[in-house]
Amino acid sequence: MSKRRGKGDKIPLRIFSTGEITTNDMTNNPQFSFVPSSPSVLIFLPDGRSLCGPRGAPVGDFLKILEQEGAAPIVGAVINGELRELTYPIQLESQVCPVTMAEADGMRIYRRSLTFLLDAAFRELYPRMTLTVDHSVSSGGYFCQVVGRGPLAQPELEHLEERMRAMVAADKPFTRMHVPLSQAIEYFKREGLHEQVRLLSHRKKDYLTIYNLDGHYDYHHGYMVPSTGYLRWFALALLEDGFALCFPRRHAPTQILPLPDLPKLLTTFRQYGDWLERLNIGDVGALNDAIQSSRSREIILVSEALHEQLISDIAHMIAERQPRPRIILIAGPSCSGKTTFSKRLSVQLLACGVSPFPLEMDHYFVDRESTPRDENGNLDFESIDALDRQRLSLDLKKLIAGEAVQLPRYDFISGTSGSGEVIQLKNGESIILEGIHGLNPNLLPDIPSENTFRIYVSALTQINLDRHNRVSTTDTRLIRRIVRDARERGYTAQQTITRWESVRRGEKRYIFPYQENCEIMFNSALVYELAALKPLVEPLLRQVPHGTPEHIEAKRLLAFLEWFLPLDSSAVPDNSILREFIGDSILSNFKLWHA
Repeated sequence: MSKRRGKGDKIPLRIFSTGEITTNDMTNNPQFSFVPSSPSVLIFLPDGRSLCGPRGAPVGDFLKILEQEGAAPIVGAVINGELRELTYPIQLESQVCPVTMAEADGMRIYRRSLTFLLDAAFRELYPRMTLTVDHSVSSGGYFCQVVGRGPLAQPELEHLEERMRAMVAADKPFTRMHVPLSQAIEYFKREGLHEQVRLLSHRKKDYLTIYNLDGHYDYHHGYMVPSTGYLRWFALALLEDGFALCFPRRHAPTQILPLPDLPKLLTTFRQYGDWLERLNIGDVGALNDAIQSSRSREIILVSEALHEQLISDIAHMIAERQPRPRIILIAGPSCSGKTTFSKRLSVQLLACGVSPFPLEMDHYFVDRESTPRDENGNLDFESIDALDRQRLSLDLKKLIAGEAVQLPRYDFISGTSGSGEVIQLKNGESIILEGIHGLNPNLLPDIPSENTFRIYVSALTQINLDRHNRVSTTDTRLIRRIVRDARERGYTAQQTITRWESVRRGEKRYIFPYQENCEIMFNSALVYELAALKPLVEPLLRQVPHGTPEHIEAKRLLAFLEWFLPLDSSAVPDNSILREFIGDSILSNFKLWHA
């Protein structure tokens, strides 16, 4: 394993541009060193340049020459269409694209490596304690807890961070190795890591890729940086009854942002953790055990009952509040199940004596010629300025005052707004308004807060592979979307993956900053859903063409889904939120009658 080179080290590489060696540039630049020796090999960069170096050298040694002060650090590479670690040896001429911390794959490599660094330092300092990495938090971070004792005190946390920084300064290598599965299971048994043992008992492959960091062994689902010297940007901060491992965001890959106050998000995750305890399913290994022992129907029914119970509780909160809210705002990111949630909430509100009227926010789009554009000059339909907020606010005021209102109807083909139906609310009737901007205070600034009830809906997955390998909430939503888009819109998995980055960008700008502005959060995740989605999404992912950027993502998702045993989706109830994505929902054509 090669150590990371310092900035002053000579690199035995040659650089080419348009096919000719730029010897003058190499002579005048101390970073370039011309070595006309033994077997060499070329790599070709996306910008047309070529680099030449010793055959068998790690790709990271080739790419070191490209690093610039202030630029996003390079932490991986795509080599001939495949994502690779920087330690991957270059044996043949290859097309190589650097992967930086400003990209999704690069940031995953960084955060995964940082998690291993945290765990190694923690096990060294507190060998009798158990660390869990639970879920993500806004502004870049993972919420972590210590199991079996109270949370770390501030001096203990500072000591842990100091040890991590010392390991970074020592630039210790991450050593990757393949070991027989039986050997890995024996090791985790000796270490008392029962979650890993349970998960690996369902593994189909007879080997496991593990990493060694300074004598600490573990497996992590994905690639690592070459050494701890890459992991300079992090912080530890006390948070609730645990602490946050803070790391950079992609748009500022060398900065740590302040940790926001997240009481509602943490409460929602804690509630989901309690649900998992009721089901006795704390990780994917336990879920697989339940599926294998024919407990699938029990898991499905109890999971759905917990959803229904919370929806009923929310309906009662709305019905019992005085004065009763006249506008119920529902917001959340893509593929959170907002549509099905809204309909199920409507049913529960009716049972509580509240008559809801669904109002479609999409009909309040401004004409296309007035739609704002993003920094790339593309129409930005997710901007709050894409809505005619003035008309929306005026219509809502008239409706709750009992006046008749002619609603707009937006023509998505022509991009113009026309006249819709005339509506007048009955006495006490409430409006359900679903849309991504529902929690943004600038949506309805002149409507009193006592007239509104705001709900945030998202698939806030908490079940993880084990204590150190998270199941990403974003991955859950992307898998939902791939299945739904293929069934409803005829999109390929490649097309959905292509659009996903734009969707995520809009969520980060227009949804996540306002998630704490709600009265309550609804976690639409279902503990069993990835097992049910697995047999539906895997054939779609396998069709993504090799050599495309989307193939890298498809391959990652397929590797992730290997950890789940499949579950027959026919047992999913017909009013489940999951039905919004897999089809055959009894609520798909559900509409409230309005006189």
